[in-house]
Amino acid sequence: MSRQNIAVVCAAIAVGALTLTACGGDATADNKNDDAPKITISAKDGSTGASINATGVKVSDGKLTGVKMTESASGKAVPGTIVKNGAAWKPKEQLERGTKYRISASAKDGSGQKAAANSIFTTVSGANSFIGTYTPDDGSTVGVGMPVSFTFDKAITNKKDVQSHITVTSSGGQKVVGHWFGAQRLDFRPQEYWKAGSKVTMKIDLDGVEGANGVHGVQDKTVTFTVGRSQVSTVDANTQEMTVVRDGKTIKTVPVSTGSNEHPTYNGQMVISEKFVQTRMNGDTVGFGGEYDIADVPHAMRLSQSGTFIHGNYWSSPGIFGSQGTSHGCVGMRDVKGAGGDTTAKWFFDNSLVGDVVVMKNSHDETVAPDNGLNGWNMAWSQWTAGSAA
Repeated sequence: MSRQNIAVVCAAIAVGALTLTACGGDATADNKNDDAPKITISAKDGSTGASINATGVKVSDGKLTGVKMTESASGKAVPGTIVKNGAAWKPKEQLERGTKYRISASAKDGSGQKAAANSIFTTVSGANSFIGTYTPDDGSTVGVGMPVSFTFDKAITNKKDVQSHITVTSSGGQKVVGHWFGAQRLDFRPQEYWKAGSKVTMKIDLDGVEGANGVHGVQDKTVTFTVGRSQVSTVDANTQEMTVVRDGKTIKTVPVSTGSNEHPTYNGQMVISEKFVQTRMNGDTVGFGGEYDIADVPHAMRLSQSGTFIHGNYWSSPGIFGSQGTSHGCVGMRDVKGAGGDTTAKWFFDNSLVGDVVVMKNSHDETVAPDNGLNGWNMAWSQWTAGSAA
């Protein structure tokens, strides 16, 4: 072979070597070194169902020197933190569903060996995931009747796995059992009202749990709430009075006006689920047509999803309170327009918690349905436990 041909062959080999290096990229080239740090990105490159909670970066045999995560479409940076003394990185906030992201990570060991890794992936889509909206909120203080209630945004067919990945425990030692109302609602409660002053912990471990065919959960969090003092108020339709009992002692008797003969109030145990200083009540929204539309009902507290409230009333004659039922099914207390003034309605509003129980008796209506609001206490314990899938 001539010197000219040898030079051509050597040049070709050199070009080939450069081509291999360029195509391999920094991450591939560095990670081929067995002595270099080993970077693992939990969301594999090209994956389309990545977790919105557990996605992150880990390294062995070294420490992370930098991690950059961005939304692929917008380039918006996703803030994160290097933790465990440089061994891991995680986003500061939960990722969005159905969003494409890019992660670039670099690391170095004690001898100066470097490594890099990259991944482009998409988180689980809204169509392929489910979320449960729940009450009560983390850190809240509630009444003794407050159940834990989940409403899922998709029908759940694998109820056993979903329920088994939600645990509710009480510092009071009460056994807590879940009950399914249909395919999208799951409530938890003990046999009796919560013990006053107890702490309740709800652990939601649904990330990756299959709720229905091809539909997986994405939530992973712990929620705690406190049960306040015990307050149970009993409304008697015969006397048109409400007796407020706190921690076993009667603290006030309040004159009320319950539902009329044509529109009686539900019987049964009803739980306050919402409180409004003022709210609009329109008969059109609950099947009463244009019979009433009051824009500023004061001191209103919801007792059922179908429209039962206990609230202040400034528009009726003061003489009805304590003597006759005149409402469309609500329980009214004397009040003033604008929700001001020192009224019994304001006192009851200020002294009530979401989760307090209002018991209605001696009305000639039926008992409120257990799933009409947060009113599962109207179901026998044997029936409640029979509705558990766990």
